[in-house]
Amino acid sequence: MIWRALIAFLAMPALVAFAIPAGWLLLHGGWRLVHCWGLPIWLTGVAGLLWCVRDFYVLGKGTLAPWDPPKELVVRGLYRYSRNPMYVSVVLVLLGWAAGAGSAGLLGYALIVATAFHLRVVLGEEPWLARTHGEQWRAYASRVPRWFGWRRA
Repeated sequence: MIWRALIAFLAMPALVAFAIPAGWLLLHGGWRLVHCWGLPIWLTGVAGLLWCVRDFYVLGKGTLAPWDPPKELVVRGLYRYSRNPMYVSVVLVLLGWAAGAGSAGLLGYALIVATAFHLRVVLGEEPWLARTHGEQWRAYASRVPRWFGWRRA
């Protein structure tokens, strides 16, 4: 299962959060740190992302990939504070890239990705989790906000 988790990580968050921004920077003047405060944002996102991937693998008995989702609903770790900390972490990585490089293009990319994540969660993942995990999901969703600090209406 470790190989499935690694492939899922490389196919999804590694591409979105690392490969695309790195490619953008290479195409637009190279890698240079313009604002040092982008680094702690980036590191916070990376740490959160790795924590979530670990929790999916260890606690959920699956991966972050839609083709191999966790078998158990993960409600511990960062998932105690947000139903979607992995998405929040990826967006933090992207905001860290944008801030560190002083790149409006990467900021725009981060906003597009954040919007896509929100739509995916609301239209796809939450209905699937409700069908798959039933009352356990409903109880969890009623006490934990979708995003950190923001409750759904």
